[in-house]
Amino acid sequence: MTAPGHPKPSDPWRKPVVLEAIPETGLVLEFEASADEREAMRKLAGLRDLTAARARFEVSRVGRDRARAVGRVTATLGQTCIVTLEPIETGVDEEVDTLFVPESEIEAVTRAMDKEAESTGEMADVPEPIVNGVMDLGKLAADTLFLAIDPYPRKPDARFEPPVVAEDPEDHPFAALKALQGKTPPKSDAD
Repeated sequence: MTAPGHPKPSDPWRKPVVLEAIPETGLVLEFEASADEREAMRKLAGLRDLTAARARFEVSRVGRDRARAVGRVTATLGQTCIVTLEPIETGVDEEVDTLFVPESEIEAVTRAMDKEAESTGEMADVPEPIVNGVMDLGKLAADTLFLAIDPYPRKPDARFEPPVVAEDPEDHPFAALKALQGKTPPKSDAD
C-alpha cells in the first residue's frame, strides 16, 4: 500500500487540489513535473526520454460539489522512430476540458453524458473523481499526456522500403496444382 501523499506507480504525477479551496472566481494552476515524476512517467509509458512535462489549468466550481478544469498539457518526449530506429524528439500539446464530480456520482454522470452524446453525436470525456473532497490535476495531466503519445513515432522524412526479394517462379499459390498435373487420381473401390 502506498503512503498517503505519495504517488502510486500508476499515478506518478500528483497535484491534489481541495475542492473547498477553489474560490468563486476560480483558480489558475501552472505546474511542471519534477525529474523524479518525469522518470516515473517515462518508465510507465515506455519512452526513451521525457525531458519536460507541464500543465496549466483554469479551475472553477460547478455548483456545490463539482469542478471544471480547462487547460493544456505539454511535454517533450524522446522516442525511437519505428522506421529508422533512430532516436527522435516528439511533443505533446493537448487541450483539456474535464468535469470533476464526487466519486460516488461518476457512474450516474457518465450515463447521463452517454445519453446526451447519443442525441448530439458528440462524445464527452468521462468525468474525473473528487475523492474525499480532493481532485488530482496531476493525474489528469499524466493521463492526458499518456493518451497523446504517438505509439508509432516516425521521423518526418522516414519511409519504409520493404526488402526486395527475388520471386521463385515455383513459389506461387498454384504450385501444388502444377505438381499434380499429369498424375492419375487413385482408383476408388467403387470403380
